[in-house]
Amino acid sequence: MRWVKNVGLGIKTPDAAIEGTYVDKKCPFTGNVSIRGKIIKGLVISTKMKRTIVVRRDYLHYITKYRRFEKRHKNIHAHCSPAFPVKEGDIVTIGQCRPLAKTVKFNVVAHEAQRETAGRKRFRMF
Repeated sequence: MRWVKNVGLGIKTPDAAIEGTYVDKKCPFTGNVSIRGKIIKGLVISTKMKRTIVVRRDYLHYITKYRRFEKRHKNIHAHCSPAFPVKEGDIVTIGQCRPLAKTVKFNVVAHEAQRETAGRKRFRMF
């Protein structure tokens, strides 16, 4: 029997974490990391690092002077445990945790497969 924990917040523990054999101390389901703070959805734009992905978060910023919105985005680095088979173009839900590295402060908690082929820098709200 493998030790797994429920991270709470209505997030289901993936079957790969329950039945898997991987060892990841930064995994929110099998490691020593708690999810607290912000829960964000975004588009995966890079999976080139080992167990770390880059998530693009698009949002609208209101300009009071012109009474209009402008498009903005942020790239967020997130730890991805081996329980999720994440590819570029997928939509992931990430949760805030303690700092895991210099720029990594989020952890992947849910994963949706790619629905359509989207451009890398296309603006997309969820």
